[in-house]
Amino acid sequence: MLVAIGANLTGQMDSPLGQVRAAIANLAETTVKIISQSRLFRTPCFPPGAGPDFVNAAMLCETRLDPEQTLHALHAVEATMGRERGVRWGARVIDIDLIAHGQHVLPDLAGFQHWAGLDVHAQARLVPDRLVLPHPRMQDRGFVLVPLMDVAPDWVHPVLGQSVRQMHAALDPRELAEIWPIES
Repeated sequence: MLVAIGANLTGQMDSPLGQVRAAIANLAETTVKIISQSRLFRTPCFPPGAGPDFVNAAMLCETRLDPEQTLHALHAVEATMGRERGVRWGARVIDIDLIAHGQHVLPDLAGFQHWAGLDVHAQARLVPDRLVLPHPRMQDRGFVLVPLMDVAPDWVHPVLGQSVRQMHAALDPRELAEIWPIES
C-alpha cells in the first residue's frame, strides 16, 4: 500500500515539517504498519499560488484493512491533527492520501478512467463520492512521485502499466527542479 502525506500550515506542531513528522508517528500507532518512509521534501503549493510550500513524504505500508477501512484510518489520523475539509486543493494542516492499495482498481476500471480523465478545471471542483484507486492523478504529480521514488520505484500502476520510476521520468524537468529534499 502506498501513502502520501503533506502539510503546508502549522497545526498542533510548530511547522508543516512538524505536522508531517507527527502524522507519521500517529499513523505508526494505528493498524497501518509503515514498512518504509521516504525522505521529506519541500514542494511548491498545488495549484500554484494557493498557499505556502508543502512538506511532502511517502510511505510503503502494510495493513489487513480493506481499502475503505484504510482510508477511514488515514482520515482519523488527519482529524486528530485538526484537519478540516473545506476548500478543494487549499492549504492544510495535514493531508494523508491513500495512493494505492495493492493492485486494487476502485470503484472499477470505468470509474477510475472517468476520474483520471477529468480536465484540471473539473478536477478542481468535483469530488468523488467514493474511493478511487489508484489515486487518479498520481502520475501527474511530482510531489507524490518524487517521494515514492524513495520507497517504491518499481511499483507498477495496475491500469497504466507503468512503474513509479517510469511515471517519474515522464514528469516535466522544470517541475522536478522545484522539489528538493529537506535537510534534517
